[in-house]
Amino acid sequence: MATVRYQLLSDSENAPIYLRLSVRRGLTPRAKTGLYISPKNWSTTSNFPKTTSATNKKLKSDLQKLETYILDEINNTGSKGNVINTDWLKHRINLHFGYVTENKQSDLLIDAIQSIIGEAPTRKNAKGGIGLSKSRINAYISLRNIITEYQNHDTLKVKDIDVKFAKDFLKYLLNVRRYQKSYALKKIADLKTVCNDASFYGIETSRQLKKIDSTKTKNENILYLNPSELQAIEDIVLMSDALKNARKWLLLGCNIGQRGGDLLILDESNFVIRNGLEVIELKQQKTDKNVTIPVLAKTKEIIQNGLPYKISIQKFNKYIKEICKIAEIHEPIEGGKITVLEKGRGNKEKRKISGTYLKWELMSSHVCRRSFCTNLYGILPTPLIMSVSAHSSEKMLLNYIGKDSLDFAQQIADFYTLQALKEKKEPQLNVIKNIS
Repeated sequence: MATVRYQLLSDSENAPIYLRLSVRRGLTPRAKTGLYISPKNWSTTSNFPKTTSATNKKLKSDLQKLETYILDEINNTGSKGNVINTDWLKHRINLHFGYVTENKQSDLLIDAIQSIIGEAPTRKNAKGGIGLSKSRINAYISLRNIITEYQNHDTLKVKDIDVKFAKDFLKYLLNVRRYQKSYALKKIADLKTVCNDASFYGIETSRQLKKIDSTKTKNENILYLNPSELQAIEDIVLMSDALKNARKWLLLGCNIGQRGGDLLILDESNFVIRNGLEVIELKQQKTDKNVTIPVLAKTKEIIQNGLPYKISIQKFNKYIKEICKIAEIHEPIEGGKITVLEKGRGNKEKRKISGTYLKWELMSSHVCRRSFCTNLYGILPTPLIMSVSAHSSEKMLLNYIGKDSLDFAQQIADFYTLQALKEKKEPQLNVIKNIS
């Protein structure tokens, strides 16, 4: 029968307490418990702390609980046929006191983030498949780098992430790193995901974790090109072939509602005939979703002389600013403009700085998708818009284009106004007296 005995092997004032496990003759592994005591407070008769103080009584209770746990684990291990040795004993002591988890995962926050990055190829993703997308992996790498800088010489643990930490960290992201509020909140949301994932592996988390607010803010500055602005872009005279080519990409993008990265790689192979209907088929890089877009009359008009030639997204962003400036799209609006920040010699960082700018200054490839969704909202049924934009839910689409309950009320009012007009326009049948 296995027995447990505690020992002091040092005369130092703060001596470590060892656990010696006797399983059978020749099998007596020994390991530190991680607990310490002064030899003068140790009873060599009972091999437990003297119960002369509340601290010693607590220490004795902890050792008795550990003894019960180890003996119970021996019974479980014996039935499973596992080897009992010094490593087994050390691991069980660490498990009991929470020094490690069952799978030996660290409770350090950086390690928890790295665990997700390392397991990315085999982790289940939001779409139910296996493997995190490149953008998600990059998001966790970014979070790891930010936390590394934020904690400095401290070592943050997963359980340290509580409401106060989240508030302080958010201030750091906004005021020191100068991130946009939407991006900063995404980092808070990613941090909560890391902690929730760690808890699945037995890592202790803060009881306040669920109370940390990472709710996305409503889009307040919706940047899009309305139909009259698109017409102005179409009508202006451009002398540069590069600008003419970029204009074609811009008009095509606003007509098919895709992100710049998906738009600028289109070629003839994406245009196919399905059941007699000409469509554009593509797989979105960010969402990995397959999208089918009908080729309507306007699309055919834009590309009647062929698709525009390929350009980089950097040049596209540069050219469409010039195009919109020439088209006199210079309404002052609130928004964020990418600005290069200096951080040390030769080290440059880019941040989106909020302010009031001329509309053309804020143009980038993303205006294509947002213009498509915004201009067609209330004209096409929402599910049809979502089938092209590939938003996962109507709520996401409406936040994307900045719609709220007031917009719904306006739509209802417009609907009934239209119905009333239709009723007034209905022809009235008059009975004409038959004269024979």
